Amino acid sequence: MRSGHGIRWVVFWLLACVILFQCPAVAGEAALCAPGDTASIAPTVVQPSIFHPLSPPARQIESLAWLVMGICAGIFVIVEGLLVFSIVRFRRRSMESGEPVQLYGSNPIELAWTVVPLLIVFTLGLVTIRVIRDVERETPPEGALEVICIGHQWWWEYRYENPLSPQGEIVVANELHVPVGRPVWLRLESADVIHSWWVPSLAGKMDVVPNKTNHVWFVAEEPGLYLGQCAEYCGNQHAGMLLRVNATSPEEFDQWLSHQASKPVDEPAVAAGKSIFLELACSTCHTVAGVSDGAFAPDLTHLMSRATIASGVSPLNRQTLRSWIDDPQNMKPGCNMPSLKLTTDELDDVTAFLCTLK
Repeated sequence: MRSGHGIRWVVFWLLACVILFQCPAVAGEAALCAPGDTASIAPTVVQPSIFHPLSPPARQIESLAWLVMGICAGIFVIVEGLLVFSIVRFRRRSMESGEPVQLYGSNPIELAWTVVPLLIVFTLGLVTIRVIRDVERETPPEGALEVICIGHQWWWEYRYENPLSPQGEIVVANELHVPVGRPVWLRLESADVIHSWWVPSLAGKMDVVPNKTNHVWFVAEEPGLYLGQCAEYCGNQHAGMLLRVNATSPEEFDQWLSHQASKPVDEPAVAAGKSIFLELACSTCHTVAGVSDGAFAPDLTHLMSRATIASGVSPLNRQTLRSWIDDPQNMKPGCNMPSLKLTTDELDDVTAFLCTLK
């Protein structure tokens, strides 16, 4: 091999290594752009990374990832070390001419590069099987909080069993609330296409498949806001189908659950907006406890208790809510919510009514 070619190969691999190790930093910076005013919900925001595990399944996945990367790094160092050594040691000198000595076959080398890869694959296979067995449980952990999670284009629906609610369950959209230290068992279902529930710091990815029920479990070990993402392409707003898991103390979670089971306050001052809500298609799609019984869109009973709108795309406040009602396609192109072309006064009245749903 000519020395010029060898040097170019070394430079190529060095550049590849630099790019490889820079990628996690770029991904981390992108994660900081997660939308929503998180400061008012939780003391800390846990960015989506498998290398920041705060749940037993996530810890096992991280350990497996480090093992695979360690083995791959070892193979890389050995192979590239032999390559560099060969380039330097056996390069053609200026005084040499003709073909170098040709060596054919080596039983020890043939045996080594056959047996060693087999042992590596066998080891990784056993470890992976053990991790899958522990992460993908068949039954919920003892004392687990069981929640039904339904994926829609492009938002998440969560259903909690609760005897205090008139319907026997509490329905919320996009923001999952869980108690710290208690196992959570999610029953995953889809209303339309294949989605994927993935909060890296809590658990591995699990597909949400139509006409099939999958499960995922985790235990949030610290309070905070855990961010995630739908990890299966599900349409043109796939990237706008974000996940937010609020982990709070058991006492705070019980208070939240009790509040969600209550009916919203009926304020006479917003009667005009309520009337418009009932007269138009809003009440056909959206449920508001004691007001409407929609079946196709997010439950709005306690809308203003949430931090974001449109599945985490934008922080929820009066201004963003008004913009969303006026033209949903502007905030989330392709979503199934139409613009009802309300007048300015009608828009203000409906917004005022929805702002009372706390």
